[in-house]
Amino acid sequence: MKVTTVEEMRQLDRQAIEEFGISEELLMENAGLASFQVIEEEIGVEGVKFLVLCGGGNNGGDGFVVARKLHSAGGQVEVFVLGEEKKYRGAAQKNYEIATKLGFPLKKLESIEELQEALSRCEVVVDALFGTGLDRAVEGIYREVIQRVNEADKIVVSLDIPSGISGNNGLEMGEAIWADYTITFGLPKLGNLLYPGYGHGGFLFVTHISFPPQLTRRESLKTEINLPPYLPERQEDGHKGDFGDVLFVAGASNYFGAPYFAARSLLKAGGGYARLASIPSVCQVVATKGSEIVFIPLEETKAGSIALANLEKLLELAELVDLVVIGPGLSLQSETQELVRALVRRINKPVLIDGDGLTALAMDIESLPHRENSTILTPHLGEMSRLMEVPIPYIKEHRVEVLRQAAQEWQAFVVLKGAHSLIGYPDGRVFINLSGNSGMASAGSGDVLTGTIAAAYGLGLELGEAVRTGVFLHGLAGDLAAEDKGLDGITAEDILEYLPLAVDVFREKYGEILEDYYGSVFVI
Repeated sequence: MKVTTVEEMRQLDRQAIEEFGISEELLMENAGLASFQVIEEEIGVEGVKFLVLCGGGNNGGDGFVVARKLHSAGGQVEVFVLGEEKKYRGAAQKNYEIATKLGFPLKKLESIEELQEALSRCEVVVDALFGTGLDRAVEGIYREVIQRVNEADKIVVSLDIPSGISGNNGLEMGEAIWADYTITFGLPKLGNLLYPGYGHGGFLFVTHISFPPQLTRRESLKTEINLPPYLPERQEDGHKGDFGDVLFVAGASNYFGAPYFAARSLLKAGGGYARLASIPSVCQVVATKGSEIVFIPLEETKAGSIALANLEKLLELAELVDLVVIGPGLSLQSETQELVRALVRRINKPVLIDGDGLTALAMDIESLPHRENSTILTPHLGEMSRLMEVPIPYIKEHRVEVLRQAAQEWQAFVVLKGAHSLIGYPDGRVFINLSGNSGMASAGSGDVLTGTIAAAYGLGLELGEAVRTGVFLHGLAGDLAAEDKGLDGITAEDILEYLPLAVDVFREKYGEILEDYYGSVFVI
């Protein structure tokens, strides 16, 4: 499913009206009807007491439609208007005028005391204050209204997006509604799916409000939910080389976990052959836990990291494998960092760069578009900040745009790690991944991701598809671990151990994952 910016959705609205003749009134009616259906199915309507809060724009107009339908179906409805009634235009004005004639209480909110009394009477609050049109921080009475609604402990239904959340980046704009249900119109907006906005929305329902597929599936919309490609079936007569042969250049003195998790996760996620090239002490320690890994001891620097003298040996090894992983636990030692840059420039195989490898690459990022084979980068926010030379707050505010620019400039597949990781393609497409949880924010989790992506490639997916499926499987393993153990205390080892089950669940329940977007987004 495609995901839009606020500006892209406005353009879709205009095209629906101008090119297809779907009137603004019909679009608003459809939005209200879909919202009513969610409320009826999830909460119930007859005899339930509703407080509908309507802002001054089209989101308020949607609220009037919902109020009318709730009233018609036997709900006890009370409506407060915030802002000037005279400012309603078009369909919003028409629906406001209809609502004033229906007999339920409808008035402009004059004081917080009025709101507090209404909140004490109601069971459900319908939030139709701002929608996606908010472009500045919430202040004044609006801020206080949102605070009181959040404190009231009522069921909250938001129309389009929780009020106070930016539709373009999911950030809180001063104060934001915490909703139990959100019904978004046309297509999801970035703010519906990016944190913290996603966390504010509760269960997310999407209605196309009768937009034709020509609009909702158009190729010019370059962002979409990550529906991971299916894994090829395992060859019954296959051998280890048929399921991926991967070289890991990783580890340094006192950095034993990263190479272990990266290499072993390849095997746990279904890959066939993991070769770990590292200094002898790392090989010795990792071998005590990962004896299935093939070890290649290398010369080391005085600081206990992989020496530049290993360059030609590693280039020869790279020719024997399907994919080379560079970076987990390599250290920031200058000679090793120089080795990384030389390997990235000269290896003529797909390369996945993570961890300390990304720090080395930041000094030679311009070499990426000139590589003869494909590249995958898996930075977190701090690493992305160094690679793009922009501050972390800027990336948070423009997450998708920054990722898209990076992937296109570097001609690489880029995974921007975090809650709902983003996957950027060299052609400008961006995928929002919905699996995973906060318990996975622990040391070593990113190294497990590296091996999982490598395994998906080894199992037969095209490289870009392997990135998407690997990211999803990594999150799914974390979700399965959290389901059994809870969020607190999940370690990289837990994610690693749940990878075989994650792959099995993915294969067995793939249709369900596609149908309800991993239990996160429901189409009505």
